[in-house]
Amino acid sequence: MYNNNLITMGFTKDGSYVSVIPKMANRHGLIAGATGTGKTITLKVMAESFSDAGVPVFLADVKGDLAGMCMQGENSDDMLSRIQRFGLADKNFGLKSYPTRFWDIYGVKGMPLRTTVTEFGPLLLSRLLGLNQIQSDILNIVFKIADDEGLLIIDIKDLKSALNYCAENASQYKSEYGSISKNSVAAIMRALVSLEDRGGDRFFGEPAINVLDWFKNADDGRGYINILDSESLINDPLVYSTFLLWMIGELFEQLPEVGDPEKPRMVFFFDEAHLLFADAPKVLLQKIEQVVKLIRSKGVGVYFVTQNPKDIPDSVLAQLGNKVQHALRAYTPSEQKGIKAAAESFRENPDFSTEEAIKSLGTGEAIVSFIQDDGSPSVVQIASILPPQSRMGSIDNNMRAQVISMDFMRNTYNEMIDRDSAYEFLLRKTNELMEEADAAKEAAEAEKEAAKAEKEAAKAAEKAEKEAARAAEKAEKEAQKEKEKSEKAKKQAVKNVASAAVGSVGRELGKSVGNSVGGSLGKTIGGNVGASLGRGILSTLFKL
Repeated sequence: MYNNNLITMGFTKDGSYVSVIPKMANRHGLIAGATGTGKTITLKVMAESFSDAGVPVFLADVKGDLAGMCMQGENSDDMLSRIQRFGLADKNFGLKSYPTRFWDIYGVKGMPLRTTVTEFGPLLLSRLLGLNQIQSDILNIVFKIADDEGLLIIDIKDLKSALNYCAENASQYKSEYGSISKNSVAAIMRALVSLEDRGGDRFFGEPAINVLDWFKNADDGRGYINILDSESLINDPLVYSTFLLWMIGELFEQLPEVGDPEKPRMVFFFDEAHLLFADAPKVLLQKIEQVVKLIRSKGVGVYFVTQNPKDIPDSVLAQLGNKVQHALRAYTPSEQKGIKAAAESFRENPDFSTEEAIKSLGTGEAIVSFIQDDGSPSVVQIASILPPQSRMGSIDNNMRAQVISMDFMRNTYNEMIDRDSAYEFLLRKTNELMEEADAAKEAAEAEKEAAKAEKEAAKAAEKAEKEAARAAEKAEKEAQKEKEKSEKAKKQAVKNVASAAVGSVGRELGKSVGNSVGGSLGKTIGGNVGASLGRGILSTLFKL
């Protein structure tokens, strides 16, 4: 209940109210207690009061029983008795609904709450993917290369493309960024596939949430109560806790310094806070501690809701000034030590034992200590927590859909967009390289074919030249042969003619000589001898 500029949480046995001073609300806080002791009611009362004070609130609805804040509380007999018992009728208390905005990283029970892979960052992403140190280092290298080369990594497919690109070009980056093991890249890829199966393809994308939208108040001046539906999300504690850590980190990065304002700019509730620190690496714990320490100067109050204060690391617990401790049960020596440690974190009240009070508190009761005007914690007191003014419990799907449909931010965040980013850029680059490679291959093939054709042409020309030479030589031989044959024929003709002529002459001379010697016989013999002698002389002359 917001009354007299105070966040009133309850009243003590003597009838005095216990309240958080708005100016001190950004000193952070803790709501702790065993299951069923009233933590959720305390969270609702505090969130409603901040809203009435004009302070926007962000909280995670793990069990689904915070959604009723969008509806007016029911005027039941139990509520009437509480109002009377607490004397609230004249204390500005009234049943009412609150300006509520529903979010859901899966986009089912609220407006989609998304972020980009780049904004999420390698530290939280390594935790989300369950990477070892070497794999985390390589993921950091890939983010650095993407930053240096202007690769916009928005969603998981962008990150996959960047990982493949860096792995394929590992030798190019080794001297400047270090080795990029393909085995480690493959392990990261497998983790990304697993994350996609768990909904990662829905909460990494655009439009990414602008956390400054959470600071817009309703028309009546009250702060919006931003409720992240986490009934399904809590089934994956790693995704739940890591995503909430991202959100507070984003607030820290986006907001300017404002010192200690009169009231917080925003209050952030972490339900099931123990999940934030479970198995968190040292570097992440240091980051959480740093954010919790410094974010108060940006006007943001952070309140952790968990079962036992020991769930919170001491370095963080020391930063939580406003505390509401519900009952704790001690069944083991370890649990008894936990209660003692929880009691010792409060400023002692001499009127009662804090340790015994923690063990004996009833439902709806708590020991409380809030930061005073001078910055010191108040003495611990036992208080009964006020009832919430909005409806207890959940709402039906029709009511939820109605609230979402009337939210003016729905048009901004409802539809996912997929703009040109690393995936598209690297796809184009790969296609260009493939086209260049194909062109180079075709040019090489063409050059090879041209060289082959040239070689074959030269071979054919050489063959043709040889064949022409052989043909010319053959023709020359044939011509020479024909010439010799012709000359031989000529000689034979001349020889025949000459032989005939010489033989006739020789015969006639032989006849004359033989006739004078031996009559007719001598004439015949003389003719034959003369002819034979003539031919022998002719043959000698022609060298036949």
